[in-house]
Amino acid sequence: MPADGHGGEPAPSGETGRGFRPASLDAVNFLLADVRGALGPYLNVFLVTQQHWSQSEVGLVTSLAGWLGLAVQTPIGAAIDATHRKREAIVLALVVLGAGALCIYLFPNFWPVLIANTLIAVVGDVFGPAVAALTLGLVPQRLLARRMGRNAAFDHAGNVAVAALAGLVGWLFSQQAVFLLVPVFAILSSLAVLSIPASAIDQRRARGVEAAAGGGSDGGMGDGETVSGMGILVHCRPLMIFGICALLFHFANAPLLPLVGQKLAAAHPEWATVMMSSCIIAAQLVMLPIAVLVGRTADRLGRKPILLVGFAILPLRAVLYTLSDNSAWLIGVQLLDGVGAGIFTALTPLVIADLMRGTGRYNLAFGAVATMQGVGAATSGFVTGVIVDRFGYSAAFLTAGVMALIALAALFLGLPETAPSSPAEAEPGALPEPGLAE
Repeated sequence: MPADGHGGEPAPSGETGRGFRPASLDAVNFLLADVRGALGPYLNVFLVTQQHWSQSEVGLVTSLAGWLGLAVQTPIGAAIDATHRKREAIVLALVVLGAGALCIYLFPNFWPVLIANTLIAVVGDVFGPAVAALTLGLVPQRLLARRMGRNAAFDHAGNVAVAALAGLVGWLFSQQAVFLLVPVFAILSSLAVLSIPASAIDQRRARGVEAAAGGGSDGGMGDGETVSGMGILVHCRPLMIFGICALLFHFANAPLLPLVGQKLAAAHPEWATVMMSSCIIAAQLVMLPIAVLVGRTADRLGRKPILLVGFAILPLRAVLYTLSDNSAWLIGVQLLDGVGAGIFTALTPLVIADLMRGTGRYNLAFGAVATMQGVGAATSGFVTGVIVDRFGYSAAFLTAGVMALIALAALFLGLPETAPSSPAEAEPGALPEPGLAE
């Protein structure tokens, strides 16, 4: 076998590809979390408290960017799948991201912010699939699960780090200065990406060909295996139910942190960024042990009971926000986000893998569920903005709580347990139970 990383044998360290250092991929995950973390809720708080935008204006900008990002999500994924210049794709996206953040810093008016935020949303679709593709191309299958977990750990660590740094920058300088962190981390992220040798990336495996081919050379399924048609998305009833639950969950969950950040900023303008950072750090620190716990118990307890706990926490959290405006209370309630969102994030790949077992359409299904999550999140920004403008924050929190209850009911009544009932069913190539895929 050649040793250039294109089908080469694993290096002695267990990683594939000559010259690849695992620390480079660690740095990519850590720094990309920093790049993305310096935007999002900080932008909402800045526009409302410092630029005095209405909730409807902020919601409109957020929703338009979110919808366009959803529209290009699948084409961008297909392009990343096809190109051998995955490192360069990440660097180009980072250039656009840094320029967009700089534009928001310099020209915090409606049209510049709308255009910049939309471009940021579009290029933001590059990072997830591109980093996953790099990981697939760099790491052998037997080490992939451990490497993906390591990616997630560094991503959470990056979120905590940037939240703390953004809070410090906002306190020492201004809320607006937080956006200058993005170009800085974009440069550092680009250097980390380019430190991965192109020759170390197995381009066939980076698009999942090796895993699916079963030894074939054309990238198809192995002998005796068939790939389900795209109609599996509508024919698999549990997948449709889970997608709807994901949409409702994110419709309820996505606006809560920005709304809490706005309430904290209104009460303590000088501490606005620090307060927002505290909320983010609190949730991220809780997500780390939750992800570990879920991974250790999902096979023993099943997916559905754990998911029900995560979904049940969301309406409780929404209602608790209405009980007090005390800053310590609001930040304390935000800890529950680490439990609910942590459970959902950890279990979603497992549930989809259960439902798509034997179909060869895991990535298609994962993309479809991610799109539905995005639809819920993008729509809720505008809807809750209008509700806050007309009826106040409590009404928006209660609306989110109602949607979360609907999601919980749909999950309880409609989704069957997806975990394999026996070890044999968990083997690769095992078909789902007839009731799950029909």
